[in-house]
Parts: sequence; C-alpha cells; structure tokens
Amino acid sequence: MLHVTPQPQRFRPAISILAFAMVLHACSSTGKIAQDGKIAGNKEKVDLDTLFVEADKPASLKRADEYSINPYNPSHTRENDLLHTRLELRFDFQQEMVIGKAVLEFKPFFHPVRTLTLDAKDFQLNKVTFAGENTDLPYTYDGKNLVIELGKTFTRDQRYSILVEYAAKPSATGGSAAITSNQGLFFINPRGEEPDKPTQIWTQGETEWNSRWFPTIDKPNERSTQEMLLTVPKRFATLSNGILVNSTDNPDGTRTDYWKMDQPHAPYLFMLAVGEYAVIKDSWKGKEVAYYVEPEYAESARYIFAHTPEMLDFFSQKLGIDYPWQKYAQIVVRDYVSGAMENTTAAVFGEFVQKHRRELIDDHNDKIVAHELIHHWFGNFVTCESWANLTMNEGFANYSEYLWLEHKYGKDEADFHLFQEWQGYLQTSPDQLHPLIHFGYEDNEEMFDAHSYNKGGAILHMLRNYLGDEAFFSALNLYLTQNAFKTVEAHQLRLAFEEVSGEDLNWFFNQWYFSPGHPELNITYGFDAQKGEATVYVEQSQNPDRYPAIFELPVTIAVFSGGMVQRYPVRINQRVQKFSFKCSQKPDLIVFDSERTLLGEFRDNLTDEQLVFQFLNSTQLLDRFDALRRLTQKESTQLPRLYPAALKDRHWGLRATALEGLQKGSMPNIPEILQKLATQDPHAEVRAQALLKLTQFDIAKSQETAIEAMNNDSAYSVLAIALEILHQTDPQAGIQAATRLENEKSEDIILAISEIYKLSNNPDLIPFFEKNLRKLNAFNAIQFISNYQEFAFSLGSATADNAAQILKSLALDITQNPWRRLGATRALNDMRNAYRKEANNSRDTQIRASLEAKVANISKAIDEIKFFEPNEDLKAIYLQFELNPRD
Repeated sequence: MLHVTPQPQRFRPAISILAFAMVLHACSSTGKIAQDGKIAGNKEKVDLDTLFVEADKPASLKRADEYSINPYNPSHTRENDLLHTRLELRFDFQQEMVIGKAVLEFKPFFHPVRTLTLDAKDFQLNKVTFAGENTDLPYTYDGKNLVIELGKTFTRDQRYSILVEYAAKPSATGGSAAITSNQGLFFINPRGEEPDKPTQIWTQGETEWNSRWFPTIDKPNERSTQEMLLTVPKRFATLSNGILVNSTDNPDGTRTDYWKMDQPHAPYLFMLAVGEYAVIKDSWKGKEVAYYVEPEYAESARYIFAHTPEMLDFFSQKLGIDYPWQKYAQIVVRDYVSGAMENTTAAVFGEFVQKHRRELIDDHNDKIVAHELIHHWFGNFVTCESWANLTMNEGFANYSEYLWLEHKYGKDEADFHLFQEWQGYLQTSPDQLHPLIHFGYEDNEEMFDAHSYNKGGAILHMLRNYLGDEAFFSALNLYLTQNAFKTVEAHQLRLAFEEVSGEDLNWFFNQWYFSPGHPELNITYGFDAQKGEATVYVEQSQNPDRYPAIFELPVTIAVFSGGMVQRYPVRINQRVQKFSFKCSQKPDLIVFDSERTLLGEFRDNLTDEQLVFQFLNSTQLLDRFDALRRLTQKESTQLPRLYPAALKDRHWGLRATALEGLQKGSMPNIPEILQKLATQDPHAEVRAQALLKLTQFDIAKSQETAIEAMNNDSAYSVLAIALEILHQTDPQAGIQAATRLENEKSEDIILAISEIYKLSNNPDLIPFFEKNLRKLNAFNAIQFISNYQEFAFSLGSATADNAAQILKSLALDITQNPWRRLGATRALNDMRNAYRKEANNSRDTQIRASLEAKVANISKAIDEIKFFEPNEDLKAIYLQFELNPRD
C-alpha cells in the first residue's frame, strides 16, 4: 500500500497531514500550541524551561508491581488453515448492503480442532452449516468473531468446508492517518444523488477490514485461493483478483461475473470493484495488463499508468523471477481512503492519479505505479508474517521507487527522491521513533509510518551499497524463491543475504531493523601540516538511553586535494573515532559518506568556501544539493558563485532550489536568465518557479512571459502561475482568461482561478466554487476551500451563512477524504474568527449580538463535526482551533 502524503512543492520534504495542519493553524495563531508532556510508563520527569529529561526509575526504588513485560503483538496463532474461499455476492445499492454466500474450506493447521473462529464484523447471519448439508451448526457471535461448533474433531489430514449465508452493511468505526476509514467496502454515490460522481463499489482490506464484507481469517499470515461471483447491473464492469472465467446475463437485467484466483494469497489482498469503466488492455508475456479508468480518461489510460509493461520487464529481470501472477490490472476509484493498494493482480488507486496526458507532464505517476507493482513480489508473493513486520512489504515497495527512477531517469533523479524519503523519516518526532520491526505498537495501522516505508527503503539502499549489486539482487532472488507463497520475518531476509554473501549480518539487522533511531554524527575535518595528514573526527551523539550508543557504519571518506580525489573505505564502530589520511597539502574538501547512502543526521565544520568547492567539483547530486541547500539556508555571501552553475545543473531539482534563493544583485542579467528558464527549461517545475520569480525582478517581463506561457506552454503547473501573474498585471485580462479555463480538470488551474475569483465581488462566481468543492485533493483542497470561504464571506451575511451550511455538510461527510474535511472545518473556524473579530470591534449592541449568535452557531457546528469525525488526528486539530482562536 502507498499512503500519499502530498507535498506543497515536489522538491520539498513531505510532512504528515497532522503536522501540516497544525502548522497551518499555529503559524497564524496568537497563542501557543499546548504541549502535553505526558510520559508513558513509569518514568521520572524533570522540566527545565525548554529542556525535557526522562529516565527510568532505578531498580532499587521500584516495587514488584511496577515491573511488567514489554508490549508485544505476536503473529496470529494458526489453529485452522484456510485453503479456499468461494464468494457469491449481490449488492443492494439503495441500502448499501452486501448479500453474500461464502463457502470456506479448511483443515486443522496442526492440532486437532472442534471449533472454528472467523472474523466477521457486523454481519446479519442467516445460515451457518457444513457445505452441502442442511443442518445448522451451533455458533456464538459477538459482532466481530463468529465461533462455530463443528460437532466433531478434525485432524490435520482432514478437510472440511463451511457455508455462511449473510448480509452486511459495512460501516466505519474509525480510521488512521494512512488509511482514513476502516469500512472495508465502500458504496460511492450508490443512489445516483451526486450528478457529477459515478456510482461505484470498491474495497480496501488492509489491515483487517475485508472481514466487514466476507467471513474469513483476516490475518496476514493466512493464505487462500479464491473464487468470486459478482452479480451487478449489466451496465457495470467488475474487477477482482485472478482471471475473469465467464460472464452470465441474468433475466432480471443483471450479470454475474465469475473471477477465479488459483494461487493462494492473504485475505487482506482480496478485492472487488464495480463501476462504469473504460478498460484499456495491454499484454506482457501473454498475460493481460489492464487499465480501468473512467470513460473520459480512456485515451490517457496508458499515460496514467505509464510504463507498466516496461516495469514488469524491469522488476522481473532485476529480481530474477518473472511476475508470478495470472494478470495485472490497475483501477482508479473515487473517494479512496488511502493512496493506492496492491491487491493481488488488481491494484487500486485513488482518483488523484487520474489525469489527462497534459496534466501528467513532469508530474507522472511512475513512483506509485512501481510501488504497487513490486508489492506483487514483496507483500503478495512473499508476505509479512505480522503487522509488526510490515516493512517486509513496504520497505521494498518504497525502495522500488528508487530502483525504477534510477533505471528510467538516472541516478540523479533516484538520489533526489532518496533525499526526500530521508527527510520524511528524519522529521519524525523523537518520541515516535521505534524499531523498524515494531512488536510494541498500540494499533496495527500505526505501522504505516515513515519507519516501515521511508526508513525501510533507505536501509535496503544501504545494504545494497554495502554488499554490491550482484550480491544484493542475488540475495533478493534467493529470499523470494525460498519463501514463495509464504509469510516472512526480517530474519529470513537476513539469512538469505548471509547465505549469498557469506557474511554474518546480525550487526546490520540488529541496529537497523530491531533497534530504534539512527546515528547522529558530529564530524570535524582537520589537517595536521606537520604530519601531512588530513583528519576526520566522528562522534556519535544520539541519546544512548534510547537508541544504540554506537552504530556500526561502513562508509567512504573522500579527500579532495591538488585536483585529485582519494576515497577511503572506513568503518565507524566507536562512540568517538579519529581517522587520518596522508595528504601533502591541506585538502580543498573532505566529504564523509561520499557515496551518500547513510541514513542519519550529520553536523560538520565545512566552511562556506568548502561548500562552494563541493558544489562545483562533486559529481554526486546529493553533494551538490547539500551544498546549495546549506548555503541558501544561511543566506551565504558565497551563493552568487554557485548560481551560474546551479541554474544550469543537469537536475531540475537543483535548478528549482537555486531559483528559490535567488535575490537581486546575486548575478547580472537575472530577468533575462529567468525569462529564458521560464520559456525554455525542459522541466515544468523549473519553468513555473522561474516565471514566479520573474515577478520579483521585472513586472513587464513577467507579464510578457506569462502571456507567452498561456499561449505556448503545455504544462498546467506553468499555465496556473501564468494565469495568476496575468491577473496581477492586468486584472481584466486575468478574469477573461480564467473564465475561458473554468472547465479545465487540472487542480492547478482550478486553484489558480479560485485565487483570482476570491478577489472579485461577483456573486455569479459562487457556482464555480461550489461545483469544485469535492474535486480537489490534499493541500489544494485546503486552499481552495479557504478561498471559497473568504469569497463567500466577502459577499455578505446571507451568502456566508449558506456557505457555512455547505462547509458543515462537507466536513461531516466521512466519504470525503480527510484533506477536504479538514479544509471545510478549518474554513468554518476562519469564518467564526472573522465574525468574532467583527463582534469585538462593533459598538452597536444589536449588531454585536447578531454576530455573536453567528459565532455560537458555527461553534455548535464545529462541535458536531468533532463529535462525528472518526479520524483521531483531525479531532486533535479541531481541538486546537478552540484552544488557540485566531484573531
């Protein structure tokens, strides 16, 4: 699974929805966000102003009842082995109900059994029998677990089949930051009440939510073959795991599609989808490759899921194992509750990937497509034994993005992506750091975090660099071959690497997989002229009470001197360590971890001059990026020396970063340079940045260039910037251009138009906002909804009151993604604060009372939203709205 954390700009590190939303509020707040200060467990705490210290109570002071075993979430104990699942399903769209018949085949796993326990959440049970028999079996049911009395003892050489007839109305009881609803099966616009939204059904099983729509043993260490018979209205296409065997038209206007999956896989990977789709087909080595998109996007389907056959080739060759399943389909669904999901042979993607070809220019879906595809080896073919071992799925999927980018676009692009992944992990709060293999989680969906994904992928990159490509990929082949159609823990991976390399790798796995944290290094570079030695002092400064006091780190140190570079492999294995290298003159530069593979935090004593040298002389993108970023952050006077090279760097990310820091006087002819970049740079991100930056230097040129971009640029991101610049320099022309673009689907364009329209006083523009409220995603959704609120408020009380009702409805609609719900609630809070400010400033008693009544009504609405919101992260944000009201 990929849970998407969108970024305000693609070359900046990602942050979580909770962290970003708190920043949104706190940055404009007159108060400070309260800090809880709670400590789990039995700890002593001392608060010293801003210093926080905690330590375990000495054993001599503890009572016996203060000792406890550490939390541990074990793998599911297997009593019955699920062998096969046959489902016959119909759907009541009006009542959002699944009517099902399940036949489940089992055998005892090892010990004899007389009972069977199934996960079946909130079912109406109509019949429970042995398949082929009519006698009801006795059972107990608590709404979650169905415990069936088998009436006799079965041994491990005996099979039996259970029939369960049932109805289910899946509903959510919560959600997480990664998977925002645990409903399991979702009816989208089932009664056709939303004219601009298709009717669909789709499922999201991970972690253990498929048992909301069929009975099963809903655990990752279970595995079964399957048949699924889906009866739907004839106008709908269906998709499920495996192969479509046949379709049968029924006399009542429905059709039954029979899907068969004859290879075993975990129940959380079962899926179905129903809807009106265009199905575009390719093939790979005789296997069907299909793309399910809404009919409007049929011509763009191969661009939405670009390079899929090429990726199948690449990963099959890299791993030495051909794609192991019967087919590969990818489908886009509306209102998806995560980013994408790797259901076996049928991956599901959120609607954010569904764009026309023009929208995909320099903003392709390659990473998410690669991520879900490689799961079919790591996750589906070989599956994590428990959620504590989730990185055995997600770490590999994360690293697949690097591998594909490296193959398709080059090492620079892959390394730039790696840096963003590092930042996503390193931004984790210290009190949230935990071992990568994390048995002590409180909720299994906590595992979908920057450890399982970002850190897991980064560690695989380090291991590849340490062992070399041949050993690394040979070991992955062995790991997959030995564990095909099985479940795994990290130890199986270690053993495969040891078998191939001949090296004991416990040191690596113990510190990276089974311990929390990462190295924090203070590095001091020096030169001893008398000895003719370059020196490197390395001190590990991570907290030894929380994390390993010493990480063992094989790295390379590069010494640049006299126009030459020497690279020295070293091994860090002490808390404080010194390395010396013969050097006849003072080095121009020394670089620790010159291959840029190490995950950690580093502080060194490089001067600005040395950073300039690093940028100008290193072939490593991350060396150049590190130098440019550090000099920009400190606003170094040395930056002008870099700009000529940085603005021509071979990688778009460095060019864009250089543009961010460009100031007047930095270099000659800046307007001309920016104009050229804005019109000729091959990457849309750089063209957009250059066009925006041009407004700071030459308004006339920016208007001229914006008009040229409006006429000639193919990328919507550039067109959106050009539209806003045109409006700033010629409001009437900007309004006219925005009107012509109103029907574009691009989020960039819709957001840009909203920025323009919110400044007008034209009530005729309200329909534009209201028809797009449910179309934008992530940061775009938050900003668009805010613009709507500001516009409605500026039009007067009646329009604002109507907007408040619409925003409340949007915030309460749990089928909307959390970004929209957050945006709507935040906009209501902004409206409340605006009314509150007007009331405080009013001297008219009657007007003040009316405004205070509006404040009270919106407060009541926000309280209702908080009460019904299933996402705990959003609830925490909403609480802050009232704790820290904005003026």
